[in-house]
Amino acid sequence: MTILVTGSRGRVARALIGLLHDRGHAVRASSREAGDLGLPAGTEVVRCALDDPSTFPAALEGVSSVFLYAEPAHIDAFVEEAARAGVQHVVLLSSVAALFPDAASHLIGRPHLLVEQALTEAPFTSTFLRPGSFATNTLGWAHSIKATGSVNLPHPAAHSDAVHEADLAEAALAVLTDSALAGAAYELSGPESLTFEEQIDRLAHVTGRAITVNVVSPEEWKQEVSAFMPAPFADTLLDLWRRTEGVPLPVTGAAAVAKLTGHPARSFTTWAEDHAADFTA
Repeated sequence: MTILVTGSRGRVARALIGLLHDRGHAVRASSREAGDLGLPAGTEVVRCALDDPSTFPAALEGVSSVFLYAEPAHIDAFVEEAARAGVQHVVLLSSVAALFPDAASHLIGRPHLLVEQALTEAPFTSTFLRPGSFATNTLGWAHSIKATGSVNLPHPAAHSDAVHEADLAEAALAVLTDSALAGAAYELSGPESLTFEEQIDRLAHVTGRAITVNVVSPEEWKQEVSAFMPAPFADTLLDLWRRTEGVPLPVTGAAAVAKLTGHPARSFTTWAEDHAADFTA
């Protein structure tokens, strides 16, 4: 049976598709814009926009399992169509924010919580992967580092438990292909809690270039990112960073990464080595 991978332009989904393909699984890649996704030769590609229910039937036909991104707009319709198509298992890339005490109203937590709730009530098995911070979030610094050799940060001492996208893809592979792991929720993290300054130090070491941290006010940072980040989302990030400033995160999710992948969670230094060209080219 076929495994549908949604959001196939995303880094986690793309890595997962490669793993499934290499192991001989029938995989169908889907994306809002199905065009050329640069996937392994022979990969079936369909259009599936999670906010457009008309795209669900064709994408789900003949599918046994789904790797799903959290889009709550039409999750009830997706669940209904998945059940009709005979889907047996959905693996959701959720977020630890779904566990926040204020998740029901939190800008990041709410969409993940709503999708988790809908899947919990579905007639098929659901598995939740709940990462904290993605290491790929630091790619947002790449343009500034390449252009000025510096990064503007309002809370440079805020902590991150950044997890490598390769670990997330391997975790998804495990729960999709081993029924003994299905039906649970896994909090996932990197192996260490680092401040943004420490992450930048590691990027500097790996790339061999000096990188300066400029401490700016929250208002200055919001203005800097306003062209591509809505103010409510920027405020949510600022609040998260204030809460973790000087407060290391527990990184207990590294144990779940090791359980699912069979190896220790990759460090941020490893991630930086894998992505050094993004900060220098």
